[in-house]
Amino acid sequence: MIDTAAPPQAPRMQRQQVLQGQARASADAAVELTTVLGSCVATCLYDPVARVGGMNHFLLPEPPASHDRAQVDVHYGTYLMEILINDMLGLGAQKARLRAHLYGGANMRAGMAPIGTANAEFARSFLQREGIALMRADLGGTLPRRVDFRPATGQVRCRSVEPRLAPQVAPPATPPAPRDRGDVELF
Repeated sequence: MIDTAAPPQAPRMQRQQVLQGQARASADAAVELTTVLGSCVATCLYDPVARVGGMNHFLLPEPPASHDRAQVDVHYGTYLMEILINDMLGLGAQKARLRAHLYGGANMRAGMAPIGTANAEFARSFLQREGIALMRADLGGTLPRRVDFRPATGQVRCRSVEPRLAPQVAPPATPPAPRDRGDVELF
């Protein structure tokens, strides 16, 4: 007898956009996280044992000294890195096993402050300080990037895109209301 059953199909990918000021984590093999970066940086973290990963997208490295440190402002990498790690720990990841990829940090406009460089330097130093292995980085330059990340497998695709596709970096004039995410454990 000939088996006419169709072979099992891979799950259909669910693309989830990660916007400025967001962090997303997942262990779902059908999820693909995607973002477009200019001077912003996206960190893709992955735990290969737990098969959990996540991505964040931050606009600026750290808040100015005048910023009220009691409020979490998700535009800053210092907060989004902690939120991403905590979300992944909640899904079973272990910090000691995390592997990182960094993307973005372009300086797209000549004559302006090198925001992209500051973002990239912050991300690298954060990973080093926290003992998280950096596996790959595509940082700097003058072109925006599109990043697609499959958090359950750690697969990443990064490619340059036309400058008109990059999101504009314009932190709000007034800080947004703090995100209620429960307790945040700072490392």
